[in-house]
Amino acid sequence: MVSVDQNEHETYRVIVIDRSGAQVLLVPNGQHHSLPWVELPRWQRVAENLTVAVRSEWGEEIVALFELPVKNDGPRYLAAEHLCTRCDSKMPTRWLSVSASGHNSLIDVRDTEAIEQALAICKGKIDQTPAGPFARLGWFFDLRNWMDSVIKPMGFHLTGEFRQLNASPTFSLIRFETDGPVLWFKAVGEPNQRELGVTCRLARLFPRHVPSVFATRAEWNGWITREAEGEVLCDCRGYTPWQRVAFDLAALQIDSREQAQDILEAGARDLTLGSLSEQIQPLADAAEQIMCRQIKTPPPILGHEQLLLLADRIRAAIDFLEPLAIPDALGHLDFNPGNAIVSASGCTFLDWAEAYIGNPFLTFQYLLEHFRRTGGKDSSKQSELTDTYVAPWLGMLSRERIDAALAVAPLLALFSYATATGMLTDKQRLEDAQFAGYARSLLRRMDREARDWADRGGRCNTQVTVSRP
Repeated sequence: MVSVDQNEHETYRVIVIDRSGAQVLLVPNGQHHSLPWVELPRWQRVAENLTVAVRSEWGEEIVALFELPVKNDGPRYLAAEHLCTRCDSKMPTRWLSVSASGHNSLIDVRDTEAIEQALAICKGKIDQTPAGPFARLGWFFDLRNWMDSVIKPMGFHLTGEFRQLNASPTFSLIRFETDGPVLWFKAVGEPNQRELGVTCRLARLFPRHVPSVFATRAEWNGWITREAEGEVLCDCRGYTPWQRVAFDLAALQIDSREQAQDILEAGARDLTLGSLSEQIQPLADAAEQIMCRQIKTPPPILGHEQLLLLADRIRAAIDFLEPLAIPDALGHLDFNPGNAIVSASGCTFLDWAEAYIGNPFLTFQYLLEHFRRTGGKDSSKQSELTDTYVAPWLGMLSRERIDAALAVAPLLALFSYATATGMLTDKQRLEDAQFAGYARSLLRRMDREARDWADRGGRCNTQVTVSRP
């Protein structure tokens, strides 16, 4: 294997198991064996890079299953199921029965323990907790058979070519080639289980902007969709595609106003003004707890009085929106350039796990933020993009009301994201120092936006308490 910069790559030991669960793929080393390994780029899709690396380096076709928890800074392990052999391996490998790959066979005893743990998960349960449908050996073959049964009456078939992007016991994302259209299979677990119901409802209501759903599989919480035609916004060049996305986003949101209740019942988050108001106090309490745990400065720690004022300004911002009567509509808390497909005929929007009903302009704020990050520093271009988004709304709202609502959108977009995703109250994730640091940076950004809005004339005249820890 080629040596690479360890700061940019992560080394994984790979447990490749045959379909019967009786054999595992190992690398001979004298009288002993070791697990084969790969080096994968950090911050990229692990499953996708793993399957590509194993195919090119070992000549084996696999489907990724799951990653084992890391123990005491030990090696990282990925479990995978073997599908077929494509060509000769660049690394000497051999199949060995699981019973033979015991403590006397493997050089590192941790490899033996990892194999045993992976097989236990594949066979059902660990500590009485169901492992999830995509940890089980054979699920990929079941998926392909099911997909073939769905698409055969439509006159096309799977070709055998696929690209796996995500893998875990309860989540899956795979792109399949057919002799007709390209298809995607997606399945989600907690906390995104609502995505299936929302996606199906939006596909039915807005077929111009949401990919059609061919079939669903309830026990997997999964579904099959046709690949949208066009290019992902993050791969597009130039400014025009951003304008097209902004305009079509507004058009979709306007069309969604009459369907707001229907979309809520399908599982979208409720971010109407009344619901947002109820989240101010919980956020204030959580924020103080998080800030109290910061050890070093800089960055600055937001104290009790600062958080009290932040909460007060959020309340004032929500009160400010009330008389503007911006209609509740469909929104997307994870609206980014990877979730928008641009084509000559229009835009398609993906990944609706974070769909909400509430102020629609918050979604545009996310789009605008991504535009700035990708090089849209020109203020005139930002204004032009805003005008493109605003244009469809002018048929029902005055420009003055729209501009007033957009002025407070940066603050409420941050507040809505923080509260709806539950990131400030997720005690388990907040135990991670890096995640806790991100949560505090989000609060500091929220405070800056609140102060900026107040400096531009926003009022804060309501009272909110902040509970001390």
